[in-house]
Amino acid sequence: MTNNIFKKEIKKAAILTEALPYIKEFNGITVVIKYGGAALVNEEVKNSLIKDIALMKYVGFKPVLVHGGGKDINKILERLNIKSEFKNGLRVTNEETIDTVQMVLAGKLNKDLASELCAHGINAVGLCGKDANLLQCTKMLSNGEDIGQVGEVAEVNTELIRTLLDNDFVPVISPIGVGIEDNKSYNINADYAAVSVAGALKAEKLVFITDVPGLLEDVNDPDSILSVIHADEVREMIADGTISGGMLPKINCCIAGVEAGVSHVHIIDGRIEHCLLLEIFTKRGVGTLIEG
Repeated sequence: MTNNIFKKEIKKAAILTEALPYIKEFNGITVVIKYGGAALVNEEVKNSLIKDIALMKYVGFKPVLVHGGGKDINKILERLNIKSEFKNGLRVTNEETIDTVQMVLAGKLNKDLASELCAHGINAVGLCGKDANLLQCTKMLSNGEDIGQVGEVAEVNTELIRTLLDNDFVPVISPIGVGIEDNKSYNINADYAAVSVAGALKAEKLVFITDVPGLLEDVNDPDSILSVIHADEVREMIADGTISGGMLPKINCCIAGVEAGVSHVHIIDGRIEHCLLLEIFTKRGVGTLIEG
């Protein structure tokens, strides 16, 4: 009878017990979290992730949040009657467009995310890559073609980020960089901004929150998620065509993270409630861990 009455509570205690060794192992480590896609626009999912990040901070992690916001940018550009144009998956960003991109990413989204973390008692600070030359860029070309003020990170000012982490703050970074040569604003792909930040910080973990369940062994079987795989095996899957199409850019970012020096790169489905906690604090996880 007693067990039946406290069944839910006993289950919660068991989950906490399973998480204990991971909390002990990962205490004090730096985790860069790239946050975007559907997880950013769905309020229920967003609230779940904010709580996950807050809990990670409370148990000793040092999270750094890098966010995108392409869907929000599209909405505002549409309202302003500015056409969205993409080439090879990259937004063509002229002078008119970059003002809107900066307004959405470095303004509304960045400050909203920082504020929501603060609401859970976390000292979060919203930044963009122009602050203290945080993300210094060179112009990125798309297959040799100029697509405007789209940047590739050349250097990361880790001093500012480390100062915040050492003083118990959570940096929330929007991927707007500053041009090394021209001092202009540059729109940076948020995935690669996260890779650059994680590599520069020598982060122990890099987590991509995406709209896919993880790396699938069989693309036609959503249950064939590979929980753990080595980067060399992933490269083989790319070479033999197992990984292709829309999944390839995400996986290439994961490999770039490993090559930048991050030993554990995760790709998880942000649509799953408390996906961060389930991935980090349980044996199986809910996504794919790529080990370097």
